[in-house]
Amino acid sequence: MSQLTAPWPRAEAWLPSCSMSARHAPSLIPGAPAAVYIHGLGGSSLNWTDLMDNLRADVDGWAVDLGGFGQSPPPRNGDMSPAGHAACVIEFIENEIKAPVHLFGNSLGGAVALQLAARRPDLVRSLTLISPALPAMRPTKSNVHLPVIAVPGLGERLLAKYLELDAGARVKGTMDTCLADPGRLPAQRVDEAIEEARNRDHLTYAGDAFLRSLRGLLRTFVDVGPDRPWKLAERVQCETLVVYGKKDPLVDASAAHRITRHFRRGHVMVLPESGHAAQMEHPDLVARAWRRFFQSEFSALA
Repeated sequence: MSQLTAPWPRAEAWLPSCSMSARHAPSLIPGAPAAVYIHGLGGSSLNWTDLMDNLRADVDGWAVDLGGFGQSPPPRNGDMSPAGHAACVIEFIENEIKAPVHLFGNSLGGAVALQLAARRPDLVRSLTLISPALPAMRPTKSNVHLPVIAVPGLGERLLAKYLELDAGARVKGTMDTCLADPGRLPAQRVDEAIEEARNRDHLTYAGDAFLRSLRGLLRTFVDVGPDRPWKLAERVQCETLVVYGKKDPLVDASAAHRITRHFRRGHVMVLPESGHAAQMEHPDLVARAWRRFFQSEFSALA
């Protein structure tokens, strides 16, 4: 087995309303367009290491840590809703990249990416959503606890109890939940995630960031206003690829049928042996799918 890529170097961006940590995978092609990768709830920029490596021949990759996650502090205004997180990513693109990007989002990151693509179409070349956390989510044995954790007071107590567990147990529990086959993930990637979890254990805001982000996400599920997620999807102008995992225990792949009804230029792919984080389990398949839908269209622009 070939040696795995090490985590990409981290850089800090000091932005008008937030500070953002991001990992950079430089493109192998001078002048390649930029890509921005947005992780899910409780995740970080580490979740994209292998997909970033796979796409280096196509894009200049930046994986951000959302406010309060990874090594990014919470945004100064405290807004950790999908729209609030999107506002910080918009600042990152405007101030650090200064050009439209290919946008990727997983789970909560998919909800954030949707906000960005709908509200700022001038900043997005293409949109790729992997198991996006959209209101079509159905209760399952793996996600039914999320609304309970979101209850004020109760959520704080439950999360404090959970954080008493060893970092290794927490990470392995997350992997067992999110991945169709946790054994498919190399031990090196698990060790990297455990190390990052331990490095975050001293951050007093970590639990609060998780709960604020979860509550903000769940509020979008009951939103009936003009900016509810499926209405935002109808405003997305760019080509969109949505990837689901058939064995995803958190986001039901049957939600795929709604994509082409709401995204005017939407394409759907369901991976039969994938769970909730296809970019981690099957980075090669996701990269090939991305190239299939976008490479020829954007090669002239790169």
